[in-house]
Amino acid sequence: MSEKPPRTGALRIKPVEDILAQQADDADFAQEHGTLRKNLGAKDLMGFGVGIVIGTGIFTLTGIEAKNHAGPGIVLSFVVAGVVSLLAALCYAEMASTVPTAGSAYTYAYATIGEVFAWIIGWDLILEFALGAAVVARGWSGYLANLFDLPPALFTEKAPVNIGAILITVVLGTVALVGVKESARVTNVLVVIKVVVCIFVIVLGAFFVRGANLTPFIPASRPVEGGTSGLTQPLSQALFGIQPTAFGFAGVLTAAAVVFFAYTGFEAVANMGEETRNPKKDLPIGLLGTLALCTVLYVGVSFVVTGMQRYSQINESSPIASAFDSVGMGWASALISIAAVCGLTSVILVDIIAMGRIGFAMGRDHLLPPSVAAIHPKWGTPWKITLGTIVLVAILGGLVPLKTLADMVSIGTLFAFVVVSLAVPIMRRTRPEMERPFTVPFSPVVPVLSALACVYLMTNLSLETWLRFVVWMAIGFVIYFGYGKRNARLGQKKGASTR
Repeated sequence: MSEKPPRTGALRIKPVEDILAQQADDADFAQEHGTLRKNLGAKDLMGFGVGIVIGTGIFTLTGIEAKNHAGPGIVLSFVVAGVVSLLAALCYAEMASTVPTAGSAYTYAYATIGEVFAWIIGWDLILEFALGAAVVARGWSGYLANLFDLPPALFTEKAPVNIGAILITVVLGTVALVGVKESARVTNVLVVIKVVVCIFVIVLGAFFVRGANLTPFIPASRPVEGGTSGLTQPLSQALFGIQPTAFGFAGVLTAAAVVFFAYTGFEAVANMGEETRNPKKDLPIGLLGTLALCTVLYVGVSFVVTGMQRYSQINESSPIASAFDSVGMGWASALISIAAVCGLTSVILVDIIAMGRIGFAMGRDHLLPPSVAAIHPKWGTPWKITLGTIVLVAILGGLVPLKTLADMVSIGTLFAFVVVSLAVPIMRRTRPEMERPFTVPFSPVVPVLSALACVYLMTNLSLETWLRFVVWMAIGFVIYFGYGKRNARLGQKKGASTR
């Protein structure tokens, strides 16, 4: 079999051997910029995963989608979204154990389909984590205001400058700067608190579940009130004329596309590959363990909430607290609000950490200026890109109302999932000899199903979300062709393998 001609330019591929060698013995880069430290185990990875996954989704989306689209069938919506996430997680587990590196989907794309696609994914992930952290910071500020009766002019969406969002970003950004082990300790404490409260909700709430509230489990289908049109309509409606419906099984699937947001973030675990002591074993455990635990908690909480209170009477802004109020257990509301604050705190922290690792990987490859990948000599973290992330998130969280941009997090995540899913069969075909400590079962069927399921959920997002995504990507292309393509480290290595 003849050797394929090497790819050049924007389609050049970075060999896996170069990726792994760059971590192990790149003396020049390490001497100038430093290296990441291997401080994490499987427990720490699950802490990061659960820390970023359990947050806004379970505390708000449960009520909104149960009331407007799925009824008690919201339980099935979480199952559907969990299955789609599981398919993607299997693909992430194979890639992460084979190529344990910072950058996750960005690096996988670089090793399989080419540099320009790696840039697209990296740019996409920057959008996902930065915008996600800013959205959650504003949500955290609102929860805190409700819990302690703080002034709305400083801590809610009514505030011209959201002081709460800025303060929490600076505090958690400082934790992320000081060190990944310290961040892991903080995250693990917060995770324990919110997991315990989720279990508390399920166990205590189960005593107040009434069969009448769960009947019918999937309410009869009906058109969405007021309909959708223009830029607010889903892409599937614009392309195929498929009208969104409330309730019925179609409503359950519509809700699944929304509550998928509740699962976003688990892929951040794959970004910690270079800081994991035994990545071939611990990364799959961290990824799949995170998803399994979160799915069980989501299904349990959504079942209890819709069983305690009729779905049509759920309070959209605080569904769990509303359910306990409806059965005379108002004292539990404060405890649930504390869990919400803890949940959102850990999401912000892991978002900042994940974005720092993506920027580190792109800077090391010179697609961004290599100085942004500098590692602090004492803290062992990519401090420049992390500091830039803190400033960006603080500005967005403090000044910009981000409710209409929340779907951008989902579209960015789903797009990354599509690329990682397709990377699995591509790498198996191009590099069959590589050691794979974890393998996706029934490949290429499972990876293709994962990609198709993610594309389907993407079509349920609005046209305006797609337009914003296209604009962001266009900006990324300008940066890549104006700087990254000319300065890429791979292009500067004469005679480098680009198979």
